[in-house]
Amino acid sequence: MNVAQTLPLIVATPLFGAAVLVGAGRRLPRYAAETLGCLFAAGAATLALCASAATPSSTARPVEWLGGWRPHGGASVGIVLVGDRIGLGLAALVSLLALAALAYAWRYFAEPPRRHAGSFPALVLLFQAGMCGFSLTGDLFNAFVFFELMGVVAYALTGYRVEEARAVQGALVFALVNSLGAYTTLLGIGLLYARTGELGLAQIGSALDAHPGGPDALVIASFVLVVTGLLVKAAAVPFHFWLADAHAVAPTPVCMLLSGVMVELGLYGTARVYWTVFAGPGGIPAPAAHRALLALGVLTAVLGAVMCWQQRHLKRLLAYSTIAHTGMFLVGLAVLTPEGLGGVALYVLAHAGVKAALFACVGILLDRFGSVDELQLHGKGQELRWAGVLFGVGGLALAGLPPFGTALGKAVIEEAAGGWATALCVLVSAATGGAVLRAGARVFLGLGPVPESAAPESRPADDDAGETTGKEEEPETRGGRLSRIPDSMLVVPTALLAGALAVGLDPALRTGIGRAADAFTDHAGYVTAVLYGRAAEPAPTPPPHWTLAGVLWGLLATALAAALALLAVRRPERREPTRWATPLRRLHSGHVGDYVAWFLAGITLLAALIV
Repeated sequence: MNVAQTLPLIVATPLFGAAVLVGAGRRLPRYAAETLGCLFAAGAATLALCASAATPSSTARPVEWLGGWRPHGGASVGIVLVGDRIGLGLAALVSLLALAALAYAWRYFAEPPRRHAGSFPALVLLFQAGMCGFSLTGDLFNAFVFFELMGVVAYALTGYRVEEARAVQGALVFALVNSLGAYTTLLGIGLLYARTGELGLAQIGSALDAHPGGPDALVIASFVLVVTGLLVKAAAVPFHFWLADAHAVAPTPVCMLLSGVMVELGLYGTARVYWTVFAGPGGIPAPAAHRALLALGVLTAVLGAVMCWQQRHLKRLLAYSTIAHTGMFLVGLAVLTPEGLGGVALYVLAHAGVKAALFACVGILLDRFGSVDELQLHGKGQELRWAGVLFGVGGLALAGLPPFGTALGKAVIEEAAGGWATALCVLVSAATGGAVLRAGARVFLGLGPVPESAAPESRPADDDAGETTGKEEEPETRGGRLSRIPDSMLVVPTALLAGALAVGLDPALRTGIGRAADAFTDHAGYVTAVLYGRAAEPAPTPPPHWTLAGVLWGLLATALAAALALLAVRRPERREPTRWATPLRRLHSGHVGDYVAWFLAGITLLAALIV
């Protein structure tokens, strides 16, 4: 079996596993159901890793036409999977994080409905299958199908604790906003089909290339609509409102997947659609795409960092840090070069491990103390020494401490974007990392004065702007609060942080990602490989690497993060949010109608930036 023939198995393995668990879950003991879930997730991860390792070169693109419907003369009606290194690497990352989430959730939930031991692992496997299919598909409509499979399962996972009203509300907000994004994507696909008569990425790109001279109104509208749906999944401002609400109520293992890979898949889809469809002479001009991605990236990074610093609900804090880093990823993509994409790829790999590990640590706090409120947990985490170490290391990695992969990805993006982008990346990393370190210092070290609001009766459970403090949350583990932390809940974040460190230390990985980025951004090479089966070597560029400037900027961001954290914990707690941040907080009202209005404003903004 060659690499191309392996591609369908990467998608089919978790799908088959979900079917087995749904069919036999009522009859299987919980131990067997969770073991099967881990085995199927590990099987898909192994296939993706082996396929990536067996690909002849970083620029190769194994292609599998399902059912043997191969193209003739550049025309085809078949469904194609394309296994370039970026797509295979993302499928491997998805599968490894799914395995980590299942391992973390080992014997985790008290099942609300009895005899449904296989329900949670089956949903995670379906989620994994949707994400793997989206990473590997070469067909725009099937990309939509896989993305919506992933989205529908994500709604169910977010509201998994269906007996809680807040979980249902968060899932409904998530579903509504992302459904609007799905409708715009489908409408954009329809416009592209009307314009070209094709649905395959390579076919659409080839058809647009046949009419050079710049895009017409139909092409511009299709680009705006398709990318809007993808940016909703990526939680880019102003499409980001669902993310914090979903993270606040989703079970911890689900948060690990939402922040670790689902958001990044929206960015991957944006990059894939641009370079395969719209990067040619008949597509969107590079200056217009650069302007749109850069403006949204800066807006997303700044707003995410500000909102992250304002949070005391630890899940919301981490959710807004994800939004801030999404902005930095968009800035890297906006460069529209292999160097920028290589930096984003490294950053995404390391960020996934760091963010999933931080959510795992917050889950430990929730299940040990029944709270994710930074102030109420003051000093309580001192008994959880290893969890505190992991949380602190995660905060430093998020701030950009070398040699973590987050620092390397940030440094490469800074070098590719240049100038003011360096200052933006340093400040955003310092703010998000500093917020995590501030929370860690209060919770695990007991630094600073004991907040008056730590007492349950001192402040109502709900802040303004529709937010929650995180007090008196219901533990997610069966049997209520944990008296002893299971080894699996500590081993998983340890392994994830070790992986993030390895991303920054492995020179072979850096070289491979650099060559893969060259191939990913080669529009003509993708069309030639998929439609005509001919390999084309793109012009090589220098692979991502450490520089003295990158190391120094990373150290500066880390030092700023630590300084901000120390200053914050030494100051007495503010009774009310700062006045300048109140309007910003009120934008995040929790009301679906407000979010729909901002969704429409976002489409208008994106269209204005493109035109």
